[in-house]
Amino acid sequence: MEHKILILFLLSFVLTISGNNGKIIIEKNDWAKYYNDVNLDGTFVLTKLNSDTLYYYNLERANKRYLPASTFKIPNSLIALETEVITDENEIIEWDGKIRFIEQWNKDQNLQSAIKYSCVWFYQELARRVGRDRMQLYVDLINYGNSKLGAQIDTFWLEGDIRISPMEQIDFLTAFINRQLPFKKRNIDIVEKILLIDSTNTFRLYAKTGWTARVGFQVGWYVGFVKKNNEIWIFALNIDINEKKDADNRESITRAILKGEGVID
Repeated sequence: MEHKILILFLLSFVLTISGNNGKIIIEKNDWAKYYNDVNLDGTFVLTKLNSDTLYYYNLERANKRYLPASTFKIPNSLIALETEVITDENEIIEWDGKIRFIEQWNKDQNLQSAIKYSCVWFYQELARRVGRDRMQLYVDLINYGNSKLGAQIDTFWLEGDIRISPMEQIDFLTAFINRQLPFKKRNIDIVEKILLIDSTNTFRLYAKTGWTARVGFQVGWYVGFVKKNNEIWIFALNIDINEKKDADNRESITRAILKGEGVID
């Protein structure tokens, strides 16, 4: 009897049932070191595709909604392709000639280059072409966070009313990978292809950064998935950004955790 009580007591520290599709969630307090080393607050969520287990650090923050910033470029790309305001990843939208603070933005772009360099003006143009009604329709259909666009069609993901939590990012990416979103397979395949940022002999890493730099409280995102052998691991990182150099920690923390868990080499 005492043995059973001890087991239940220990399990209470690491296991709980979440609202994240009824998965068993396991706290990973050892991930705190990656945040403490750079003196930043944040959260990390990791799960294997279609498994019944999810791992997390800082559950309260993992369930809190934030502006998606440039992570919204994933659904923005899907919606633009589905509504045919752009044909594929190679169609060019001409640069308007306005000089912007990131050099790579100051030229013609296509989906492939625009997502790589997180080119804001390109995705603003896509959103304007899609229009408010169609954008709202698809944001509702994919159940994206709170689904509230806000006043401006071309800035709502940067400073509008839309919010999404790291847990909800995991849900969205799970549906994306499982091809369960209301988009043609061809369009999802294109977006998956342009999200690839690293490929080795053992794994492929697909990811998108985000940075809510237009509002007072700045937050950084890094969301994506890893294909390794016959497994797919989905992750979502969210951190405070107090100064510009903190943005680099989005990828470095993610890679450290993924490496520590054996997801990447």
